[in-house]
Amino acid sequence: MFKSVARAVVRPVSRVVYRPTVTGRERVPRSGAVLFASNHLSFIDSVVITVVAPRDVRFLAKAEYFTGPGAKGAISKAFFDSIGAIPVDRESNTAAQDSLERGREVLEQQGAFAIYPEGTRSRDGRLYKGRTGVAWLGLTTGCPIVPVALTGTPDLLPVGAKIPRIRPVTVQFGEPIDSASYGDAASARARRRLTDDVMAAIGAMSRQELAGAYNEPPAANVVERMRRVLHRNDPS
Repeated sequence: MFKSVARAVVRPVSRVVYRPTVTGRERVPRSGAVLFASNHLSFIDSVVITVVAPRDVRFLAKAEYFTGPGAKGAISKAFFDSIGAIPVDRESNTAAQDSLERGREVLEQQGAFAIYPEGTRSRDGRLYKGRTGVAWLGLTTGCPIVPVALTGTPDLLPVGAKIPRIRPVTVQFGEPIDSASYGDAASARARRRLTDDVMAAIGAMSRQELAGAYNEPPAANVVERMRRVLHRNDPS
């Protein structure tokens, strides 16, 4: 019931209140499997895509959002269920592959799934190098990949904020990219080439500065920071 209310009320109300600028909706296939690949600037990005996309979109969210105690936990679970979130344990040793498998399940059921090729939110606003999981999903399922560019979401929900502000947001849907034309999912070259083309399409729309490196979450401790420094300086 909550999901039905969210789709019937929350989405149109959000569009009226926040008035996002949306372009390219007509490019999104209205049926069949489709993979949305977006830049990632804010916690609220997935909600924005869900609100404006012409399809019901599934995406991954931390398992903690579904398992919290008491009324607050129940509200969180209901909200994330309503907007198509799929819980995933990001602390698991197999978290990355588990996430891809969950996405593949959605696509094999002819659904729409959203992924962030950068892997984690950009904290400096630059566009980071894409990880090839997006290509693996596209090549494995043969579905088209629709590049998505978000602009303004960090101002809509800044780090630490609980309630979205009234700020201009732009969502651009690009031309679908035919995954099947790139080759086999087992080919590292095909995965890299498709991923780079997806990121190039996102960058052309978002006009973000290119970081030229992979994005990584903040190091959890001094040991992790040292490991990353040594890895960067390793000539191999």
